[in-house]
Parts: sequence; C-alpha cells; structure tokens
Amino acid sequence: MNTPPPLPGIQRAASLKILGVTVTNKLSISDHVSNVIRACAQSLHAIRVLRCHGMCNSALQTIYRAVIVSKLFYASSAWWGFTTAADRQRLSAFLRRGVRAGLYGADDYSVTQIVDEADNKLFQDILLNPQHTLHQLLPKQTTHQHQLRPRQYSL
Repeated sequence: MNTPPPLPGIQRAASLKILGVTVTNKLSISDHVSNVIRACAQSLHAIRVLRCHGMCNSALQTIYRAVIVSKLFYASSAWWGFTTAADRQRLSAFLRRGVRAGLYGADDYSVTQIVDEADNKLFQDILLNPQHTLHQLLPKQTTHQHQLRPRQYSL
C-alpha cells in the first residue's frame, strides 16, 4: 500500500505511543509487546531482589499480579485484536516465567482468559453505565410487538 506524499513541515513517524500503547504505522503491536515485556522483566528482577531480602511468597505474588500482570495487559481490550500469534506466545511465555518463579499459579488465568475477562468487564461497564463515553454507541433496545397471524389450530 502506498502512503500519501509527506506534508511540508510535518515529519512522518513509524510508530506512535497512545496512552502507553505503541502502535506502528502498519497497525502492529509487536513493538508494544516487546517494550512491555522488557519493562516487566525489570520488575521481575526487582521482585526477585525482594525475595532475596526475605519478603514472604504471598506478598511477592500480590506484587507480581499488581505490577507485572497489570502492566502486561494494560489496555488489552484496545490492542489485543492486533496481536500476532508470536506476540501472544511471548506474553504466555512471560507468564510461565512467573509460574516457574512461584509468583503466579499454574491454575491462574491464562493470557486469553485475562484478556477475555477484561473485555467482559469493559462491556459490562459500558452496558450498565449510561454515562459511559461508549454507551451511546450501543444499539437502542427496542421491544418487539409482533403482529402474528392467528393460528389455524390450537396447541
């Protein structure tokens, strides 16, 4: 696909960071996934340092969920549809690192379950709150008054 000619005085960017989510000009999220995994790896190292200093496992697990899982899936409802299978695999692999470290349960939510839960929560928030910005985009609920013809027989 050809891009339009550049406008004078405006520099063309290959990627854009919107509210913390990096999107490329090809609508790829791979850069975002790489950046988030890199940041989470640094946080994981900090959690390991806390473990070495004697913090209990339950507190470390809480920190892992609060810091790493929330950072991995921040705004996932907006970018999940643009991920590739490789991106999803990298996110799953990072969660498995947390499982191996004893910071995330093997029976806890998987990557797809986390994203599905976030999508469902967002939809419920939109559906139940008429003041939500996206509520006006929902279809109007109508009650159907069907005028059915009378039956030739009784049930």
